[in-house]
Amino acid sequence: DDAACLRYLERLRWGQGFVCRFCGAVDGGWWQMADGLRRCRACRHETSVTAGTILAGTRMPLVSWFAAVWYVVNQKNGVSALGLQRVLGLGSYQTAWAWLHKLRRAMVRPDRELLEGPVEVDETIIGGVKAGRRGRGAPGKALVVIAVERRDGGPGRTRMRRIADASKDVLTEFVLDHVQRGSEVHTDGWVGYNGVGENRFSHIATNVSASGDPAHVAMPEVHRVASLLKRWLLGTHQGGVSHDQLDYYLDEFTFRFNRRRSRHRGLLFYRLLEQAVATDPHPYKALKASNAA
Repeated sequence: DDAACLRYLERLRWGQGFVCRFCGAVDGGWWQMADGLRRCRACRHETSVTAGTILAGTRMPLVSWFAAVWYVVNQKNGVSALGLQRVLGLGSYQTAWAWLHKLRRAMVRPDRELLEGPVEVDETIIGGVKAGRRGRGAPGKALVVIAVERRDGGPGRTRMRRIADASKDVLTEFVLDHVQRGSEVHTDGWVGYNGVGENRFSHIATNVSASGDPAHVAMPEVHRVASLLKRWLLGTHQGGVSHDQLDYYLDEFTFRFNRRRSRHRGLLFYRLLEQAVATDPHPYKALKASNAA
């Protein structure tokens, strides 16, 4: 029931002690109010466990949210808003769409661990019909840079980001943000990667055209992940992803891919809810505005 869900969220958010979102008092004491709110003893402000999170302002039962999270983590190939609406019996497609976008925003922790070498990095183009130009993309297309750990048994963890272009500054920033310094970084010979070796990485660049090997031979793992990403976008979402929302779909793919070997769905449920109560609110109007931008 909702009371049990509320207690579960309280353990996730305040398991190490109540923190007032108004004055910042850490376990400075609080009063439990009759309506489920907590009143801070220091500043007397009242707050709820969902305030300041993606669950803020919800009018739906917490049980429904928990069911949505459980459904999302149990679908290995992803979830569409229509599928979520049907399974949960939600009254509107709009609600299912908003919930999925909110959960996608909770799928990546800002403080997540960096990738460690050897790491393969390359760009790929998403969408469109006509071929694009290297480093510039093309109208109707999105350029995505992908980093993948190279492991003995295949690809390890991945990180990805939509980028405006494949310039030196953009690609270097991506590697700095996602790869541990000192790691071995494998790229092709594109000039945009020239900044990698200047930042305490062991940069191994392979000129694909000169080597005579196809790109997927020189860097098999990153090309495998790029192929899986494109098939996932096409199969689960029929390719109907706007460029402005693409980053959040990339986050969902990353969340699923990096946990693909997990046998404990309960742990994934726990992790996603844990990140949900640590993620700022995303009102429906803001979601729609970013989708229409």
